[in-house]
Amino acid sequence: MSIFGSMKTAVSGMSAQANRLSTVSDNIANANTVGYKAVSTSFSSLVLPSSSGNYNSGGVQTSVRQAISEQGDISYTTSDYDLAISGDGFFIVQSADGTPVLTRAGDFSVDSDGNLVNSAGFTLMGYSYDSGVPAVVVNGFDGLVPVNVTQSGLSAVASTSAYFSGNLNSEATVVTDTTTLPSANTSDVTDDTQKMSLVAYDSLGATVQYDYYFTKTGVTTDSSGAVTGSTWEVAVYRNADATTGGTTSFPYSSDAVSVATLSFDADGQLTSATNTDIVDPTTAQTITMDYSDFTQLASDFSATGSADGQAASAVSAVSIGTDGVVSVSYANGTTKSLYQIPLATVASPDNLTLLSGNVYSANGQSGVTVTGFPQTNGLGSIQSGALESSNVDLAGELTEMIEAQRSYTANSKVFQTGSDIMDVLVNLKR
Repeated sequence: MSIFGSMKTAVSGMSAQANRLSTVSDNIANANTVGYKAVSTSFSSLVLPSSSGNYNSGGVQTSVRQAISEQGDISYTTSDYDLAISGDGFFIVQSADGTPVLTRAGDFSVDSDGNLVNSAGFTLMGYSYDSGVPAVVVNGFDGLVPVNVTQSGLSAVASTSAYFSGNLNSEATVVTDTTTLPSANTSDVTDDTQKMSLVAYDSLGATVQYDYYFTKTGVTTDSSGAVTGSTWEVAVYRNADATTGGTTSFPYSSDAVSVATLSFDADGQLTSATNTDIVDPTTAQTITMDYSDFTQLASDFSATGSADGQAASAVSAVSIGTDGVVSVSYANGTTKSLYQIPLATVASPDNLTLLSGNVYSANGQSGVTVTGFPQTNGLGSIQSGALESSNVDLAGELTEMIEAQRSYTANSKVFQTGSDIMDVLVNLKR
């Protein structure tokens, strides 16, 4: 064994303990960093060839391990934009240069542009509802846009579809005089006609009321006289065009905006519905009507329905659900989905590459990123108004620091002893 060898071994020991102390200092410094994951130092020995009578001391090398997959405690806050992940997964965020990376730090706030940005300056990414319900891109970040929660002023959405469901009385009298049908737009409508109204919205958010008239117009029978089917007329008018005087709404000042025919079989089930769309020349909009849930049974007339769209209304609140859907609530009680926040994961999270800002990027050891929506395919859920704390154990870190100090001192003593022996050898020549 050489004295130089023992001194070099002591130097490698001091260097290893210095690395250990560096990870401890990082952990202690970030004990209160949101979403921070503790790092630790692992040691492995370096062995040199030796003979039975001559031992060559080797040394020690270190590697850094990350506890990224270890969940931190969740604490609740007063901000709805603070987000924590309960379970597996990472937020997908974008750096200032447009690079997508992963993080568990969900301390988001609204910047000057209305985007959600965390304390490290990374922008939260999500899928927009502008083109309908979004679909996730499982093996990439295509289609992601910054989540923007600025919703100022008033918002209005024109109606494009509506539905009516209910029952038409099979025992109603068939109206054979076409001049008394609602579609004729006369003042003589029989008592067998049933009326309901529905409110829709134009492009400016103004309400448009439509009057619906249901009238039985025919019955079909077989050779034995058994009823095989029935037909009904559904005439729709703009309520604003109704007669203002007298006891009836007829005649309207404009023609019907829709005249549909509903056909039922002998069991009272709807078999077909034709010309159902409302084409309103006043608002220049077409509303697709759905009558598919109507039946014709021996029971009183009943109906219920609704139309999509939204009246002009101000935003009252923005909320984020456990499934990552970002929604706005309006003063009139309606809601609208804006974005859905996805989560990403990798096969080996602890091998992700750590970058400044408490973010991570995938590499060959971690595996490629797989993207999905919260609460699907093993991914966790998003908790709004909460933050994931650092998973650093301060008591453990202080213990590690004391051990590193003791080990460093011991290695320095070995080096000092080797130096003293070298002095003895040098003095032998004197």
